Amino acid sequence: ALAARLGNEDLVILDIRTAADGGREAFEAGHIPGAVHSDYAADGWRAKVGNAPGMLPAAVHLAALAGRLGIRPHDDVVIVPAGTAPTDFAAAARVYWTLKFIGHGQQAILDGGFRGWTSDAQRPVETGPSRPKAAPPYPVVAQQHLRSTTDATLIASRSKQASLVDARGPSYFEGREKAAEATRGGHIPGAIPRDYAGAFEPGTGRLKPRAELEQLFASVPQGPAISYCNTGHSAAANWFVLSELLGREEVALYDGSMTDWTQDPERPVATGPAG
Repeated sequence: ALAARLGNEDLVILDIRTAADGGREAFEAGHIPGAVHSDYAADGWRAKVGNAPGMLPAAVHLAALAGRLGIRPHDDVVIVPAGTAPTDFAAAARVYWTLKFIGHGQQAILDGGFRGWTSDAQRPVETGPSRPKAAPPYPVVAQQHLRSTTDATLIASRSKQASLVDARGPSYFEGREKAAEATRGGHIPGAIPRDYAGAFEPGTGRLKPRAELEQLFASVPQGPAISYCNTGHSAAANWFVLSELLGREEVALYDGSMTDWTQDPERPVATGPAG
């Protein structure tokens, strides 16, 4: 589908490879024709607020970033991760969520990323630097319902009015391991563990078929849900699957996640397996 649209004026192909996958140098050595590069880490798609490193940046920063990348309100954006691991897809999902949060309505993620694109030798690849078309700062219209704050997450935990979905592996969920910035290990009481890596075909950056994803998230009740992890990164992948692929309504991302949650000792943290 992407190959058929190469060269369209209203298409922005956003390659988000980071330093771990070669970053800008890898992009310049080969990328999808017409793509522009944005380093997911270096360009500030997430911001450190206090001791929490994965927070949503200020609207003025996101408006300038989207404009610098040439994204206009009516453009279609295709986000291209490296395609080397589930964590790449999570980065793409976080960029997707951020664009949707600022009010952009037309974005997609290239399943399998750049590695998936190059798996067919017939698909074109070009070299050279990123040349985004300058656009004005993006006119942000914040979609607040897509984001859960710490207070909203606390209310959800206490009232059980929304399901809390923990995207981390068992060692983090149970409290045997924690992120460096988190003050305590464990999970938000009542959370459902759903390791985001389980949504991917082993050894690829591709998602499993829809039927398998439905089965994977079947234990998450219908109704409002809040996806979280350590820094709002892997949780973005679970948010994407629940909201954008499975069509669940009222799914929010808690961008602060456990690194933000644990900054206040009054907020409860549970340890051990899910009850």
